[in-house]
Amino acid sequence: MLEELFQIIEDRKRNPKQGSYTASLMYGEKGLNGILEKFGEEAVELILSVKDGKRDQIIYESADLLYHLLVLLSKLEIRLEEVYDELRRRRR
Repeated sequence: MLEELFQIIEDRKRNPKQGSYTASLMYGEKGLNGILEKFGEEAVELILSVKDGKRDQIIYESADLLYHLLVLLSKLEIRLEEVYDELRRRRR
């Protein structure tokens, strides 16, 4: 699923579509700072959901955080495989 979502994000970056939230993040006037703000916001929302013990909300916010992380990685031209490689390296 992460690979599929990352490919969709990459496609929106290469071929921005009118009304696409992903394209608005990639090419919005705030640029990288806008993506960082959203990522931080989602991280805080996840933390608060965990503190409140709201399982459904934790799942929802986790999905938001993962999505915004993938957008950030794409913006920085970091492939998901590079992150996987780092995780594999740490496993050893």
